[in-house]
Amino acid sequence: MNVLISACLLGVNCRYDGKGMFIKRANALKDKYHLVPVCPEIFGGLKIPREPAEIIGDRVITKNGEDVSENYKRGAEEVLKLAKFYNCKLAILKERSPSCGYGKIYDGTFSGKVIDGNGVTAEVLVENGVKVIGESEIETIS
Repeated sequence: MNVLISACLLGVNCRYDGKGMFIKRANALKDKYHLVPVCPEIFGGLKIPREPAEIIGDRVITKNGEDVSENYKRGAEEVLKLAKFYNCKLAILKERSPSCGYGKIYDGTFSGKVIDGNGVTAEVLVENGVKVIGESEIETIS
């Protein structure tokens, strides 16, 4: 089975702070699934490193006030293209991200507070029938 996964979870240095976050379970996952690494922020044209961004209302705004909503939308559409091409029915995405977060995202105050909600890419994938989980839920997949 083909599974989308946030590239940063495989240690790729593509997060907003220019770092990756290798998850130990990735080695076991790659033995069972064909992992398709994605980074919607890069696909949407954002640089590494980049200013942190959070969802405020229906927009994605950086900490310094720049509206990067279109970059996030473009990145989500590119990830959806890959999901369709590879027939991915599951995505493992970085939790709390304004792009990849599923179920919980930062609240838009840049204070670390978390609220219910989905990131832009997570929402697009769910709307198109892809099951999304965060990295803390990896143990739930068989």
